[in-house]
Amino acid sequence: MKKIGLVAGLGPESTVIYYKGIIDAFKNNGGGLNYPEIILYSANMGELMAIFESGQLDGLADWLLEKMEALKRAGAEFAAIASNTPHIVFDEVQARSPLPLVSIVEETCRKAKALGFKKPGLLGTGFTMRADFYQKVFSREGFPLAVPDEADIDLIHKRLFTEIELGIIKDSTRKELVDIIGSIVKKDGLDSIILGCTELPLILDKAGYGVPVLDTTQIHVDAIVRECRR
Repeated sequence: MKKIGLVAGLGPESTVIYYKGIIDAFKNNGGGLNYPEIILYSANMGELMAIFESGQLDGLADWLLEKMEALKRAGAEFAAIASNTPHIVFDEVQARSPLPLVSIVEETCRKAKALGFKKPGLLGTGFTMRADFYQKVFSREGFPLAVPDEADIDLIHKRLFTEIELGIIKDSTRKELVDIIGSIVKKDGLDSIILGCTELPLILDKAGYGVPVLDTTQIHVDAIVRECRR
């Protein structure tokens, strides 16, 4: 098994899901106690948010690469960024990384294609929904991606960073998110929804929205496990 490196803590709530998901994949596959070695760099989310809120993303790749270098020194053989939003600079990080990387966006696109989806919608942080890094990957496979309107983008972003990222789960917020999904599915004729923030699965399950849901956290975990076993 290859040693896994994770740039995590972005946020902490979903980092727990990554760790447990990787361990459970080996436990549930008859691995007994033969778990993989995981080197986890729990980054300072406040530093990440300061970079995004400043609008100056020039230093983001360098910030992530510092973590990759640390994982490499600690013995990791490949790495993943356990968050969607930092993938806005994934191409630059991948080009300069001392470790091979597993992209959450590329793996989600691969999964959507395998399931035969043609017109997904994207939910995530405001940074993710307003950027084009998801669209670039999906457009290479001929997928158009829809996002909510500006008011709903603002609402989702606010709920993520004032509640969900902090582990605060409210039924009222869940209803708001479900209503947004229903609206965008109807308006844009979508056949699937991408939960493009690793914290969204904490409040949204995978059924009951009229279309299938792509859980990027689980998709990424599955890809990390496959790479570990190669």
